[in-house]
Amino acid sequence: MFVILWQFDIAEEKVSAFEAVYGSQGSWARLFASSSEYLGTELLKDAYVPGRYLTIDRWSSEEAFRAFRKAHDADYEAIDRECDSLTAAESRIGAFLV
Repeated sequence: MFVILWQFDIAEEKVSAFEAVYGSQGSWARLFASSSEYLGTELLKDAYVPGRYLTIDRWSSEEAFRAFRKAHDADYEAIDRECDSLTAAESRIGAFLV
């Protein structure tokens, strides 16, 4: 399994919109679900830091994720641009093999 973790800082007034887009049924998950190799997304809300979130995206393999990105790059980039206004900060924590 291949897992990608992202950290986000969100302004309080944008939390509900962010959760709708980044949650397990949101825009990102729907796009990723076009691949049978996508295994799901978890959205975690920090218990102590207001507005801080993690996403965990699971794929069957790194190759599957790379193939998805190659095939859907334009759609990926379009959603990414649409979501820019939702986040105050965004950083990729890393990509991990399980």
